Amino acid sequence: MTGSELLALYDRALPEVYGYLLDRCRDRPTAEDLTSETFLAAVKAVQAPDGAEPSIPWLIGVARHKLADHWRRRARDDRLLDELADTPTVDDPWDAKISGLVAVDVLDRLGEHHRLALTLRYVDGLSVPECAAVLERTVYATEALLVRARIAFRKLYERGDAGA
Repeated sequence: MTGSELLALYDRALPEVYGYLLDRCRDRPTAEDLTSETFLAAVKAVQAPDGAEPSIPWLIGVARHKLADHWRRRARDDRLLDELADTPTVDDPWDAKISGLVAVDVLDRLGEHHRLALTLRYVDGLSVPECAAVLERTVYATEALLVRARIAFRKLYERGDAGA
């Protein structure tokens, strides 16, 4: 891929990649940083000996991984997983019909690790094994994380704490 082809791809893909990231992290500076990381990865891929051919779907996949890496770093810093390890299981809150706007508000209030897991599973539609691959966790650890994330989501949703 030539430099001019890469610039043309950048012009076409920038709104989609940035929009994808902004929709999921709801933070402009973070979305901007992750967008630039995504395009830097594209430049490195083009310059690599095997000469990858980036496309918009490929860039969205890279963006998904950059976002997962970001949330994983934040989750490690917060150490929230250790505090929630003993939470009992409850029925799946996704069985109930919920308002999209309230759900977005509740997702914004969750910890980064829970938001990432729920976004990958229910917004992006990834299977649990696919989520586990993105999160670099075992399938069992990912299932446990999803259970805890659904519990946290349900508690906030049922209390009506969205946007509070």
